[in-house]
Amino acid sequence: MRTYPSSRPHVVLSSGDPSGIGSEIILKAIVDIPGFLKEADLTIVGNFMVYAKIARILGIEFLRERIAGNFINFVDLDNVDMKNFAFGKSKPSHGKAAVEYVMYAAAIVESEKNASLVTAPINKESVHDAGFSVSGHTELLKTITKSGSVTMMFTGGPLKLSLVTRHVPLEDITRYLTKDKIKKTAHDTYFALRKLFKIKNPIIAVAGLNPHAGEGGIFGKIEERIILPAVASLRKKIKNIKGPDPADTLFYKAYQGRIDAVVCMYHDQGLIPLKMVAFEKGVNLTIGLPFIRTSPDHGTAFDIAGKGRANPSSMIEAIKLAITLTKKQ
Repeated sequence: MRTYPSSRPHVVLSSGDPSGIGSEIILKAIVDIPGFLKEADLTIVGNFMVYAKIARILGIEFLRERIAGNFINFVDLDNVDMKNFAFGKSKPSHGKAAVEYVMYAAAIVESEKNASLVTAPINKESVHDAGFSVSGHTELLKTITKSGSVTMMFTGGPLKLSLVTRHVPLEDITRYLTKDKIKKTAHDTYFALRKLFKIKNPIIAVAGLNPHAGEGGIFGKIEERIILPAVASLRKKIKNIKGPDPADTLFYKAYQGRIDAVVCMYHDQGLIPLKMVAFEKGVNLTIGLPFIRTSPDHGTAFDIAGKGRANPSSMIEAIKLAITLTKKQ
């Protein structure tokens, strides 16, 4: 594999589930925004024959080291049985291949100073059927890198938000919410805003869990028992932190630019407003890993995989953000 000079950002892309839209949106992103290749060196980790198949569908010139005439470093793991291959199908072997792409790509990034990782979507059913117990990329990368607690942060349009709990059933949320988890998420959010996004004095709002943030205990006690004490403790280190505030008003303020980031108690509390304003351009950023990792804010889209209809906008934004944040390190 070609090695790159450390002075330029090096973005390594893992291809996601072979049956999904990962290869398509990566190809489209590079072709649509060739300026990527002027700003950073790109490496794709995937299966060459899968890319060749979607390239034919898209009418894109694709060779092992060139996409539409531009140099690209391609690492072919040759781990997909093309005799029985079809886009849009969940298979254990594809889940295994997707995990292998992530592991190989992460190893490259960990070995270099100015490298970052951009991950195309994996299919959780395929990954589970392959024997892996992780619930997503975030948990997988945490395990691979032997990192401590990590935080899932999202950016899209004017919004930035982070999640205290991730892929947790709604009926179990209160069992997972603790003061320590809220504090860790808020600290990671503060770090990202200051160190990565270069916001000197970020304003962070912590959302309540219940309607009207509990309305003084009338609509629930978790704000008074857990969230409020956590925020009070956080004020010792984070000057501009507030909450718990009703989630139904926080995102309007964030949309107006009056709040730099919202700390959300559960997945859909944050992802619904983000996708309302930036469905095609949302980006997932993992805080707490030893390197920058971004990804598109969508799934494998099996229903349109292999049909040439996938929108690469979120992948484009993920690559842009990875380059930008790598330069700022």
